[in-house]
Amino acid sequence: MSTPSTAIPAPRRERDSSEEIYEKIYVAIQEHRLLPGTKLAEERLAEIFKVSRPRIREVLTRFAYEQIVELIPNKGAFVARPTIEQARDVFEARRVIEPAIMRRLAQRATPEVVDALLAHVDQEMGARTRGDKRAVIRLSGEFHNLCADLAGNTTLARTQRELSTLTCLIILVYDAPPAESCRADEHSLIVEAIKSKDAERAAQLMLHHLDHIEKSVNLNQEPEEVNLEDIFGAS
Repeated sequence: MSTPSTAIPAPRRERDSSEEIYEKIYVAIQEHRLLPGTKLAEERLAEIFKVSRPRIREVLTRFAYEQIVELIPNKGAFVARPTIEQARDVFEARRVIEPAIMRRLAQRATPEVVDALLAHVDQEMGARTRGDKRAVIRLSGEFHNLCADLAGNTTLARTQRELSTLTCLIILVYDAPPAESCRADEHSLIVEAIKSKDAERAAQLMLHHLDHIEKSVNLNQEPEEVNLEDIFGAS
């Protein structure tokens, strides 16, 4: 008489990949739906995204490496809340990196590159016309990331993306009005310089733009409590 085999339960299929979860959290930060200081509880996020806690831990560890999330022993993970010193460091880094991106981009300004930049600025203008604040915030930050991607240096592009997200947190912590901190008309002038292959003008316009963003930050304010289910949607 044969012994009945014991069935091994199939592993639970996880709904989202680490990259998909990362992008959803990243966009929530970019759109100012996730505020500095918000606790990112592993268990709650695992339930929301229908994945394991190790999968969430992997994503949070990546954000921590990028300084976008703080991992505090015995307390958990929190959306980073940059200090004034850290904010100054971020802007100093951007003033070094982004003019270099502009020079490289102007040299590589093919019609396809210019069309991509113009299309993005049109999206920004459309979002402003519609009064879609979340889209305005996200697209404003993504303009800088797009420039870095099109410049063709993956290391610069990766660093730029991290700095853009940290800047988003700085704007939130120090109460800068998003519409004033990253203006579409300044983006348009930068694109015109790139289209003309005027590398130095593009670099100088970007420096002026970054100065404008930095000057828009104000006093620190305590962030409000947020509900993770409301942000990502519980299924």
